[in-house]
Amino acid sequence: MYKVGYTQGVYDMFHIGHLHIINNAAKQCERLIVGVNSDALVEEYKNKKTVIPQEDRAEIIRNLKSVSECIIVDTLDKVETYKKYKFDAVFIGDDWKGDARWKQTEEDLKPFGVDVVYLPHTPNISSTLLRVEIPMRVED
Repeated sequence: MYKVGYTQGVYDMFHIGHLHIINNAAKQCERLIVGVNSDALVEEYKNKKTVIPQEDRAEIIRNLKSVSECIIVDTLDKVETYKKYKFDAVFIGDDWKGDARWKQTEEDLKPFGVDVVYLPHTPNISSTLLRVEIPMRVED
């Protein structure tokens, strides 16, 4: 069991896959910090406008019983975030396992004794898929 865990995401809308990651992470630590990506960060690295504003996404996260603290983050750099919040593990979906960025994150966090823990990804769900699917549902 980790003392403090961290997970980051909720890119532009909150969905069941995010809830699964958060709840699974919370089971593995005493205290869970969730980082909500800022609107500016999403626009910068995904080239998309958010569907739900950062403050609304953060308020949803703050109201989950498994979350100890919710922060809005402006960086993907986990070392920078670690230096502020001192977590023992970063939790991420296993669909990222083997990705070059996450391999680098593992190496970057190793000197601090921070583990990267890959949790089961919820199949057939993503913000990208929902962006396409929701308008089709509304038109029916």
